[in-house]
Amino acid sequence: MPTFQIQATNLKAKLYRGFADPSRLSILEALRTGPLTVSAIVEKTGLSRTNVCNHLRCLSDCNLVLSAPQGRYTLYQLSHPKIADMLTLTEEILRDIARGVYECTNYTDDHPEFTAKGGCDGSC
Repeated sequence: MPTFQIQATNLKAKLYRGFADPSRLSILEALRTGPLTVSAIVEKTGLSRTNVCNHLRCLSDCNLVLSAPQGRYTLYQLSHPKIADMLTLTEEILRDIARGVYECTNYTDDHPEFTAKGGCDGSC
């Protein structure tokens, strides 16, 4: 595979890691409705304030979320409208394949990276 394709694939994987954490995904879902303060995100997600702040920093560093000061508060919003579209598309895909994803044993909470059962002999 050419170097450019490898780099593009790695960049896509890095983007998806931003969505892979349940706390970060919960924050992104909350921001689909529009800009929110940290307190509003805490209320919508049920996450602790510290957890929200840490993940917002991560999401901001990766340019998935933008922040704008509003007086004493800071409003956070999705950096690109297509992020909301991607979340909607994900829901549509899951409507069709949710059972298989739910039953998949390759990705677990304890071991999120892919592990081929019995090793990979090139046929996987």
